[in-house]
Order: sequence, then C-alpha cells, then structure tokens
Amino acid sequence: MANTPDSATDTRFSKDAPAKHEPPAPGGRITLWQRLRVVAYLLLHLRRHDFRAARTFVNTMFPGQPTWKRLPRFIVWTLRQMFVEIPEARQGIQLRDPLSKQPFWLTAHNPLANYPWQEHPEARLPEDTDTLVIGAGFTGGSVAYHWARRAPANRSLLVLEKDDPASGASGRNEGAVVCGRYFSLVRDCLLKALPTTRPDLDEDGRQRLAEAFANTYVRAAYHSSELIKETIEREGFECDYRRVGWVQARDIDQQEILRESVQSSQDRGFQDWEMSSPQQVYEKTGMHVKQSAGYSRDCASWHPAKWVWSLLTAALRRPNVQLCARTNVLRVEDAGDHYRVHTDRGMVRARQVVNAMESYTAKLHPQFRNRLKVHQTQAAAGEGGPQAMKPHVVTSDTTAFWGRVGNTVLFGSDNTVIPYDRAGQNKPSRFITLFLAAHMKQFYGSFRLKLSHEWSGSVGHTHDEYPIIGVMDGKRQYIIAGMCGSGSNISFNAARCVVNRILDLDDEPDDYPSEYFGPTRLTSPESHTWPILPEEEEQDR
Repeated sequence: MANTPDSATDTRFSKDAPAKHEPPAPGGRITLWQRLRVVAYLLLHLRRHDFRAARTFVNTMFPGQPTWKRLPRFIVWTLRQMFVEIPEARQGIQLRDPLSKQPFWLTAHNPLANYPWQEHPEARLPEDTDTLVIGAGFTGGSVAYHWARRAPANRSLLVLEKDDPASGASGRNEGAVVCGRYFSLVRDCLLKALPTTRPDLDEDGRQRLAEAFANTYVRAAYHSSELIKETIEREGFECDYRRVGWVQARDIDQQEILRESVQSSQDRGFQDWEMSSPQQVYEKTGMHVKQSAGYSRDCASWHPAKWVWSLLTAALRRPNVQLCARTNVLRVEDAGDHYRVHTDRGMVRARQVVNAMESYTAKLHPQFRNRLKVHQTQAAAGEGGPQAMKPHVVTSDTTAFWGRVGNTVLFGSDNTVIPYDRAGQNKPSRFITLFLAAHMKQFYGSFRLKLSHEWSGSVGHTHDEYPIIGVMDGKRQYIIAGMCGSGSNISFNAARCVVNRILDLDDEPDDYPSEYFGPTRLTSPESHTWPILPEEEEQDR
C-alpha cells in the first residue's frame, strides 16, 4: 500500500497541526453530558449527503424488508450510533482540527503534477494526434502504458487530464487491487436487469445468459490480476504491491449465500473465492468475527496513485506518448474522418478518442446521464488504530472496509447515488467517518486513533453492475467505464484490449468482447448484438 508521506507534504499531527482535545483512555466511563456533546456535534455536521446516504445504509443493512419495517429499525440503529457506539469509540479518537480533505494517497509526491507545464511553461498542446485519451487515472494510465509497448513510432497518443494524474477515483480508494466481483454476484446483478433489457427471453434463457456474462467477466478479471502482477515485477514499479488477499466478514443470515457463492465459483473453475473460519480470519487479519467470512486470496494491496504515476512515467519514455495535466476537455466534436477535441487550452484533432473518465463521463456525453450513474464513496485515515490489525490485507463487511499501511489505518464506506454533475465533489460525511471508526471497534476492540484525513470520491455504475468497454459511437470513439468500484482490476486489461483494437493487433486474447461489454448494451439494448449461447446455435441450425 502506501509509504509514509514525504515530510514536505505530510499533513499528519505535528506542532503545526493542531488537534482536538486529548480524549480519555478507551473504555473509560462516559457521562451523559459527554454523550449529548457528541450528539450535538454530529447534528451540527449533518449535510445534505447524510440524508442521501441514509437510504443506502437502510438498503444495505435491512435488505428485502418492507419500508414500514426497516425504517423504524434504521431510526433505532441511528440513535444507538449517536448516543452509544460513536461516543464510546470517540474516547479513543483524536481529530485533527481541521481534518484534511486531501486523500491520504495523494499526500505522496506526485512526479507528474502539472505536467508538462511545471518544467516547461512554454509548452503547447499538439495540433494533431493519432489517439487522444481523456482522463489520467487507472484507465488513462493503462492505455498510455499499453500504447507505449505496442504502438509503432509513427502512431502518437495524447493523454489529457483536467487535474493531476490519479487525482480522481484512482487516488481516493481503499488501496486494493480487487479481482473484480465473484461469479454469483455478477450473475445475480445481471438477472435483476435482464427482464428489462431482454424481455424476449424466458427465465431459463435469462439464467443462461447471466451465467455466460459472469463467466466472461470473472475470466477477464483473473487475467487482469495476473497481468498487473507481472507488469509490476517486470517493470520494477515501486507502488507497494502486496498480494495477501481480502477478507469479507459475513453475518449468520448471510452464511448460506456465502456458501452458494463460493460453490458456484469453484464449480466453474474459479478458485480465488473461498470461505475462511473465524480462526483463519483472525490469523490472516487480526479481526474477530463470529461466522465464516469470504476470502479473495488473489486480491492485493498497493499505493493506487503510485501505480498510475508509474504507468504514465514508463509510457512517457516513448516519444510518441504525451501527457498534458490540468487541461479540461470541454467537448468532443465528430468531424468525419477525425474528432475535434476542444479544451480550455485549445483544440486538438484526433483520429481516435478513448474516454477514460469513469464517473465524469456523463458531464461530457449527455447520452450517459441516465445510464451511467455516479456513486459517491468516502474514506478516512489516521495514525494508530487497532494494534491487532495486520498490514496489507484488506478487510470489510457489508458496510465498510479497513486496512493498515505502516502506522496508518484507512477505512471507508458509502455507495450513494449523486447527481451526475456532482461527480468529483469532495464532501465527506462526518457522521459516516465516526460511524466507521465505531464499527471498526466491534471487530478489533478499543484503540487510539489520530484521525488526520477525510475525503470522498465518485465511481461509475451501470444498471446491471457490468462494465461498458468498446466503441460508443459506431465509429472510432471508445469508452471504458461503469466499473462499479472494481476499476483497479478491470482498467488495465480493458485498456490493453482497446489499444489492440485501435492498432488492429490480434496476437493477444481479447477479454472484453463487444457482445458482452459493448456500450450499446446500455444505450440501445434492442439493437445490441448479444452473445449467442450454445443452445441457441443449435436452434439456429
């Protein structure tokens, strides 16, 4: 995961970084007055997003229950958090005043900040390029890297980024290289969506199609995980990569679903997803659980921003790859045999365009405003935390994630839909931050934590929780989006496949075929070319 931030950018506790009063020792007696002060503090810090997020937490904690039943349960839960759980956890938490909204990962030195203008203020945008990439996060960095490895010298590529590389979702996450989603989760998400997109199919047909989609997704995700590992080792990227897995705690009422998900994965040859006993969970993570947990053994942790910076730095060694940070794309205009990409620094002509903006896509392309939803997530970080928490392994349950890097603990949650034009807003909820700290105590026991950073980010979600990868306009404009929080994995392999298509190379496997991942699955499902399954082939004959 992350190294200790450079001293020049370290915003953690110091003589120049004031903190709230030192709390009493964890586990000490709390008076009613102290509880009421915490309640007042929480109420004063409530924002509009807290009320949006309330619906997300209701649906997550009480799934499948009618509103009349889960609403009072949620109210009781909220009151308990405000009067009991958060005040008790708050004893061991010291808050920096004010908390920094800079994501923890972005406190490290960014070698590509304001590139190339920092070193060359006289630089100008090129007038023409073969391929232009919008966005310099996981996806844009991956496109640049694969282009540098595969494209001939006469094929140029330009990456434009409205801020600095990795400043969006790629620098605002939990620092996990996920393997994507396990088989049954992908399948079940498709099954919920297919009655709308494929009303012509009967129940059996939808089941077979959903399983085919899940198989394709998981195979591509596993291949991407291996490609990432091989690339880091081959290139010697220093991004703190550790492959020690991800433990996902599950309650007693989720045990049957967990067993089915593991079995369905293993029946199809996907061995990454397995069950771990409470003892095994403790040995791997230091976390106390009462029930078996899911374990993704091939999941890894890393410094996500350093991964992006490493990809771009390697790509920029080739003269046919350029990067321009702090350059905002205003619109993309189809001019027949090329595209005119208008920015706040001027216009660039490009033969191909790759949209690598994820949750920002709908701002530039209105046709995705109702098809690519923007979800806000948030995280926090600080020194200390549970001593039993082991480094590098990611832990989570249905509402939160936690992880340790050195002496810093990171944790986060939320997955709430926000308006498309709010993508990238950095307005985390203080209630959610303190709830997560209290929730962490339930698994790890009492701890002291000097909380220094609190931030939010946004990711793109499709209605069927399945990515869109491919041509978006029937011509030469591509998109990679809708990764639903799994961009650390999907982006690298998807970028490889898109680069190979642009360069007309067929010597490597294409893991993202258009019949599964093509954008028309979202924009015009009635005209989308859906995959033909084996039984359908027999019927056609």
